[in-house]
Amino acid sequence: MLAKTFGCARVVYNDAIRLRQELYRQGEKISDTELQKRLITQAKLTDERKWLSEVGSVPLVQSLRNACLAFRNFFGSVKGERKGRKVGFPKFKKKHSTQSIQFTSNGFSIKSHSVYLAKIGCVRVKWSRDLPSAPSSVTIIKDAANRYFASFVCEVDPISLKAINDSIGIDLGLTTFATLSTCEKVLSPKPLAKSIKRLRRAQKQFSRKVKGSQRRESARRKVARIHARIKDQRTDFLHKLSTRIVRENQAIALEDLNVSGMVKNRKLARAISDAGWYSFRQMIEGKSIRYGRDFQVISQWEPGASH
Repeated sequence: MLAKTFGCARVVYNDAIRLRQELYRQGEKISDTELQKRLITQAKLTDERKWLSEVGSVPLVQSLRNACLAFRNFFGSVKGERKGRKVGFPKFKKKHSTQSIQFTSNGFSIKSHSVYLAKIGCVRVKWSRDLPSAPSSVTIIKDAANRYFASFVCEVDPISLKAINDSIGIDLGLTTFATLSTCEKVLSPKPLAKSIKRLRRAQKQFSRKVKGSQRRESARRKVARIHARIKDQRTDFLHKLSTRIVRENQAIALEDLNVSGMVKNRKLARAISDAGWYSFRQMIEGKSIRYGRDFQVISQWEPGASH
């Protein structure tokens, strides 16, 4: 049922993108309500999409809303009305990439060792931490390595913790990931560089397999598991470092880097992507809000934090 729900949600999302593209070429507009009526309510009555009624309606509606939000973010980014990085045109979801379905409060309930999902049943979970409050929604995620996660949206209270230091400056680099104004240097773990030989070997084996065969699917999962391990190692390092910095310092100044422009350098693109600078900045910024810290991004043309 999980696999079926993932598939139905993916189809609804892709149908929404396809229909919006067709109507846009014809110069027509469609409301979110009409889109839901055509792609879910009326689609269930057709022979082509009647199997949509076999899964819960909540994940389908949420998938459609995500597609509409993706379009609003794209047009807002094009017009300059959306803050942050530019957002590209919505892409179709693929079967073997990360899958996700979302349930609102009326579509799930929490048990001691499981989560009940509408039309799916009780799914056993291994809790990584206690929930700080009653969740308003849950997203079930299946990554490319066939691992399953449950991500809850909860309200959290700000953390009151006295800082040890008044301020700190951070200068980012490749070999030395971060040079702090306290003269401390944090080396980069370089998870991709350490696993690149193993990854290349697995990718070669995958490319040699016959398309559609069981061995090709097994080789694909092997490549995905290596990528997942690399991502987990990088995320673990960034979380631990960002948490330590935010907990210990009241004011934090971070160097602003044009990562999207720097990765165009073919010689440095892999090393820059392996470092995870932008993710580190997002973590610092988000945790600074929760801990009540002062976070500031300084221009890369100003003297670095280490100076």
